[in-house]
Amino acid sequence: MAVNTIYKATLVAVAAAGLFFLATWLPDPSVDEQRTVFLRAEKMLEQGDDTAFLAVAESLKDYPLYPYLQYEWLKKHLQKTDKVTEFLAQYDKTRYAPLLRAKWLDHLAKHERWQEFVGAYQGTENLARECHYYWALHEIGEKQRALDEAKRLWLSGDNRPQTCDPLFAEFMRSPAFNQDLIWQRFELAIDQENWPLVEYIRRLLDEPGQKMADLWVQVHKKPLLVKDSGLWISNDALTGQIFAEGVARLAFLDTDTALQLWDGRKQYLTTDKQVIDKTDKKLALALYSRRDSRAYRRLQQVRAPDDKVREARIRAALLEQDWQHVSDALAALPWAQLQEPAWQYWRARMLAATGKSQEAQTLYLKLAEDRNFYGFLAADYLGNGYTMGDKPVTVTDGQRESVLGLPEFKAIQEWRLLKRDGEARRQWWTAVESLDQERLMVAAKVAQEWQWQQIAIMTLVKADYWDDLSLRFPLLYVPEVQSNAQQRGLPAALIFGLMRQESMLDSQALSPVGAKGLLQLMPDTAQEMAAKLAEVWHGEAQLFKPEVNIRYGSYYFAELLRRFHGQVAVAAAAYNAGPNRAAKWLPTSGALPADIWIETIPYKETRKYVTSVLSYTIIYQQRLQSDGLKLAAMLTDVAGN
Repeated sequence: MAVNTIYKATLVAVAAAGLFFLATWLPDPSVDEQRTVFLRAEKMLEQGDDTAFLAVAESLKDYPLYPYLQYEWLKKHLQKTDKVTEFLAQYDKTRYAPLLRAKWLDHLAKHERWQEFVGAYQGTENLARECHYYWALHEIGEKQRALDEAKRLWLSGDNRPQTCDPLFAEFMRSPAFNQDLIWQRFELAIDQENWPLVEYIRRLLDEPGQKMADLWVQVHKKPLLVKDSGLWISNDALTGQIFAEGVARLAFLDTDTALQLWDGRKQYLTTDKQVIDKTDKKLALALYSRRDSRAYRRLQQVRAPDDKVREARIRAALLEQDWQHVSDALAALPWAQLQEPAWQYWRARMLAATGKSQEAQTLYLKLAEDRNFYGFLAADYLGNGYTMGDKPVTVTDGQRESVLGLPEFKAIQEWRLLKRDGEARRQWWTAVESLDQERLMVAAKVAQEWQWQQIAIMTLVKADYWDDLSLRFPLLYVPEVQSNAQQRGLPAALIFGLMRQESMLDSQALSPVGAKGLLQLMPDTAQEMAAKLAEVWHGEAQLFKPEVNIRYGSYYFAELLRRFHGQVAVAAAAYNAGPNRAAKWLPTSGALPADIWIETIPYKETRKYVTSVLSYTIIYQQRLQSDGLKLAAMLTDVAGN
């Protein structure tokens, strides 16, 4: 049936009946015809032609993108309560239900329809709607529950949305609100250096309290004020806390002075014991982050250590290369934590260093069975080949068609046919949300077929399956990588390792801070590389071109490698954290074994980055069917500049 015939016939029916959902009397058109009608319906939506849209949309109720059309219409007609609630019930598993629910909740809040709001609300990470929800509870009579939640929301160093204001106002008038809560939030805001919030909280204090708040702000901004003995004549708990916070901050500017002041005064402070313990912990961690030789002893003295302190102890002992201290620090780990590959590796290193070679050998053999950074290090220690454990996912035609036949996947395919890749990718994550492991693995293979490398990898991770190497470590842009590797004197596998860590080989990857493309280059860095290569800079968009991104990224990494004297681990750390920061982490005397240097990088993110890049390099070497590169060969001792 021609599209015009469908349009005219249904228009007459809608005009006569005035209904949104009609009983269809039309024969099912082919999907191609439906796609044409869908595009027409979208135009009607854009033009605000409701009558025509409703008529045409009705003929698409079996089309995979019909829920999308309904959502687009309903979000403009939120006054149609019955239609909204019907949609939320019928299409609750689609991507559009939470989107419409959010708009519906905002509509209900605007009109103060609190009973309906409570009925429609579902848990959300949106703080504005969460505050509306607890205010709605307050308004329908559940006042105590609302005030209890108000306290939780209040205690934050972050700004809260304006929708929280009525709830907070009621809370602040209640008996539960007091000066202690004001100080707690003040401290949280100070910690986050949220100065507008700090000033707002300050104004809630009485006059003496405001003077103490001013002192706290001054000491936070100028920690050297803790040296002024005239400020600390009073020995009340709050003054002690401000002094303690100042000392902890001073430790990063003048470590020796901070330690001297703290050790000389802390026993006389009347402040809370928890403040003392917290400051002891901060000072010890500050020493560790500065790679100070006193770090291990101070970390040992921390009472009630947490995981961060326990792990810092091990790393501080490694910096000393004191294997007895390493042994003691490892022994303090909970058993489950000690089983992690990193700590098993360092236990093996400690055993070997203290003459217990047989026990070390046993641990190394176990570690070498794993495909990770520490497993590869263990294999090199033993002189063994690397374990890859490649077990590709196999998918039958029936499994594939079963997944592609699901309504959400049909919708993805329609978005792809319409060349709306963004919508298709957003639809994907709704589609896989409820899949079991087997179907997730099938879906990952489908994404791989579609060249959605990043989505394929992330879907396989969601399936908790790690052994399909062709999927997790795709080989794309091989000619570009090999050409640039040869020009820059880099192993091709290393460039692949960087790309895999940076973007999962997604050429369109864009980070929140503006890094672009396969090697996640910042535009300023890329422009600098273009100038050094005597190339014309054509703008940021060219960083989404694989050949350009690989050329500039490879050149930049080669520059870092030259700056850091061929030390691959340091160059990788510099690529992630910046060369100036990486330079500060270099040893100031002598050289450190590279594995110790990597393990003692102060930033967890950069530490993980470096180990991932290096292990991915080894895996890509196998994917490229080359076996000449050894991890140990890349890990030369790290020396200062």
